[in-house]
Amino acid sequence: MWLKLENRVKKTLYNIAGTVALLLGIVGIFLPLLPTTPFIILASACYMRGSGRMHHWLINQRHLGPYLRNYHAGRGIPLRAKIVALACMWTSLTVSIWFVPYFWAKLVLALTGLGVTIYLIRIRTLDPAELHAEHVSNE
Repeated sequence: MWLKLENRVKKTLYNIAGTVALLLGIVGIFLPLLPTTPFIILASACYMRGSGRMHHWLINQRHLGPYLRNYHAGRGIPLRAKIVALACMWTSLTVSIWFVPYFWAKLVLALTGLGVTIYLIRIRTLDPAELHAEHVSNE
């Protein structure tokens, strides 16, 4: 019984984290300083562990689904998404680092940004022809 409760709590926490990440990703579509792609990938990963139904809905969603399907299939993410994500992230991190008074906090922000930058650069860049083929096959 304890194991079932523990699994249910984990799934609930994954679903909450996925929903928060999805909301931040959606807000990032409209706010230039908040990157969309990393939050949508995080939401997908959380839903994959928390709710098969929510993960299925997200990867089949009309606007965000193609990015996630390409990412999950190992084809990568578009170069434009990488550039926008990195530019927005480093802009907001630079502003934050400038105003944060504590050295340790500045260091944490910079190291987090460096880690995300390395991760995004290492992800395969999606060939525009593959992106077009995915879009055409869904119409």
